[in-house]
Amino acid sequence: MDFVKLIIDNKQVEVPAGTTIYKAAHQLGIEIPVLCYMNLEHMNIENKPAGCRICVVEVEGRRNLAPSCSTDVVEGMVVRTNTMRVLNARRTVLEFILSDHPKDCLVCPKSGNCELQDLAVKMGVRKIHNEEISQMSSYRVDYSPSIIRDLDKCVMCRRCETMCNDVQTVGALHAVNRGFMSVVAPAFEMDLVKSTCTYCGQCVAVCPTGALAEVDNTPQLIRALSDTKKTVIVQTAPAVRAALGEEFGYPAGTSVTGKMVAALRRLGFDYVFDTDFAADLTIMEEGTELLGRLEKHLKGEPVKLPILTSCCPSWVNFFEQQYPDMLDIPSTARSPQQMFGAIAKTYFADKINVKREDLIVVSIMPCLAKKYECQREEFKTDGNPDVDYSISTRELAHLIKEANMDLRNMPDEDFDNPLGESTGAGVIFGTTGGVIEAAVRTAYEVFTKKKLEKVDFQQLRGMEGIRSASVDIDGFELKIGIAHGLGNARKLLEDIRAGKSEYHAIEIMACPGGCVGGGGQPLHHGHSEILQKRAAALYREDAEKPIRKSHDNPMIIELYEKFLGHPMSEKAHHLLHTHYVDKATVIKTIE
Repeated sequence: MDFVKLIIDNKQVEVPAGTTIYKAAHQLGIEIPVLCYMNLEHMNIENKPAGCRICVVEVEGRRNLAPSCSTDVVEGMVVRTNTMRVLNARRTVLEFILSDHPKDCLVCPKSGNCELQDLAVKMGVRKIHNEEISQMSSYRVDYSPSIIRDLDKCVMCRRCETMCNDVQTVGALHAVNRGFMSVVAPAFEMDLVKSTCTYCGQCVAVCPTGALAEVDNTPQLIRALSDTKKTVIVQTAPAVRAALGEEFGYPAGTSVTGKMVAALRRLGFDYVFDTDFAADLTIMEEGTELLGRLEKHLKGEPVKLPILTSCCPSWVNFFEQQYPDMLDIPSTARSPQQMFGAIAKTYFADKINVKREDLIVVSIMPCLAKKYECQREEFKTDGNPDVDYSISTRELAHLIKEANMDLRNMPDEDFDNPLGESTGAGVIFGTTGGVIEAAVRTAYEVFTKKKLEKVDFQQLRGMEGIRSASVDIDGFELKIGIAHGLGNARKLLEDIRAGKSEYHAIEIMACPGGCVGGGGQPLHHGHSEILQKRAAALYREDAEKPIRKSHDNPMIIELYEKFLGHPMSEKAHHLLHTHYVDKATVIKTIE
């Protein structure tokens, strides 16, 4: 590898050829302000359109200022990042951006966590000069079940476009118009609900302003908790416990399960349950479905393989829109969120003698697509949803702070039963590879009728975008594929469509890293080590669980004995399974 030497702010540095000025400066500890730049290390993707020009620097011998995020270093280059010319240019650019930006910072959903606001503070912009010459853009606010899009706040950083098109290959967002009216929006300026948006929320996670934000369901939740006529219960997804602590000063990868449970009780929930219980239930249904297909396969009977996991609503939305010819391949099992809701409003409601309409089920999720999922018509009974509201990890953190609670000083408390009992297999649902590992633990014992001594399948773990593994199940080689990020999922789906896939089962999660990197999690700003630490927290909790296989969960066993009968029974199929819809036709009709 070739290296070049250069000088930045009178400091010499040697970096590999092809390194940008921005990265070279970072190596010296010199932080150049950026707005449009974004480095997704774990996906080897950089967003560096050099559009905002906040990162400009002065290069000796060059007449114009250079955008440091996209300008490669050369041998002998001399760079100044802090001259008055540079500071004046950055300030002027920032004032132009601010001149076309709404002034509703006090009520903006990104207030307190807005990179544009942070830049204004850092650069000391207290007045916008020549504001009268600006042309304020005027777009209506676009609402969807999961995401709010306010294009008046778009600064054309194009980060969302990179996430949507380069990482997820969804193609819902594109740059439109020019000048003050330039924004990133769905093709043909459609609403999000009429576009190919899957509601994964990765655009929200990278937006530096309030142009993209999650739909806030905490006001409805607060009203429900205030209603003495309602019984309000909550379920918490596994990835939430591995990230919530970051909002309260804990290092990334600190599991705060017990403190989270205590905080939820003090917020007024009547019962605090664990979505991991429903994850174990998912394994019972999805695992039985997998074994049923494999049994036919081994007999030489025609069967749809590979089976695809169906826990992720964004991924479900993706294949309904873009692969409608393959709707019979994914498992029909509902997601853990929806399985929990169905059991809560039948089995548990009867157990505590509460009418369905008087039971409010709330989910705490790392995912914004869950807001959309709980509104799907197939998950309602006579118009009453199985899950009433879904709030993100960030929303929960805000609610705890609003209630003036100190999470760090909360005692550690346990989940309620019966829907709070879970195994280690349910915990690892929150990271890429975790769902299929949980399934293999159960499938092995059910298939072989032998005890699985070693439950850790290291070959299924990791952060590579696409992974392959083979698991020996008593002489049968189970071939498994794993993908996280919809762009990676597309590659595996194209192989299936072309008849080239050799897998028996494939796990797919829409968000990079799986649920630990969900669009509703505390912002990680592209730092892959944060996702790895969150995943490690889940694996540690799994290892510490006394029961680590879903089919050994005593509450799951009791649920089948007293209520469902057996996996894939008629009753289980009615409550715990779903069907898929061809959405490609719907989108084309709208266009």
